[in-house]
Amino acid sequence: PPPSSLNTAYLLAYNFVSAALWLTVLGKVALNAPSNGASSVKVYAETEKFARLTQSVAGLEVLHSLLGIVRAPMLTTLMQVASRFLLVWGIAYNFPETTQYTLAYSSMLVAWSVTEVVRYTYFVFVIGGFGVPSVITWLRYNTFLVLYPIGVASETWLIYNAIGPASTIDENYGYVLYGVLATYVPGFYVLFTHMLKQRKRILR
Repeated sequence: PPPSSLNTAYLLAYNFVSAALWLTVLGKVALNAPSNGASSVKVYAETEKFARLTQSVAGLEVLHSLLGIVRAPMLTTLMQVASRFLLVWGIAYNFPETTQYTLAYSSMLVAWSVTEVVRYTYFVFVIGGFGVPSVITWLRYNTFLVLYPIGVASETWLIYNAIGPASTIDENYGYVLYGVLATYVPGFYVLFTHMLKQRKRILR
């Protein structure tokens, strides 16, 4: 869409605040994991609510796409945001008994937060017209090679662990989670290969 000063100011503020929020999530995990163990109850207790609210803010990105504020395709954005919402609201929030004791919760938050800090910082430089530092560009188009598989593995493990207690609430709930797990295989392939193409184009 044609740029406007209002859109630019809003998006600059949104990306700056989002980067700061995810940096805080990363800091909370880092501060609690070394002394308490990455799979300890305290990591969950200190991060779950803040991470859930931080991810909820990202729901605005669907609205941004719908209103044409950004060029991101709405369907792709909706799918990505919905999967994150499932993890923070449907799994971590509803099933602490299967989330708080596993390393997967901490590794998921690390993968998410590092990815988002880099992504939002990248957009701050782009939108602000400051010129993106080469290190930020390199991080944006290289860290996903490690972080994306870690994030997907962590998410699927958390979903799988939640199927048992979800099924005791409603048998259909468990079947839905099995269906979600099935979408990760083609979803991983599509998104990962897309990022590889983007990486090749940008770093060429």
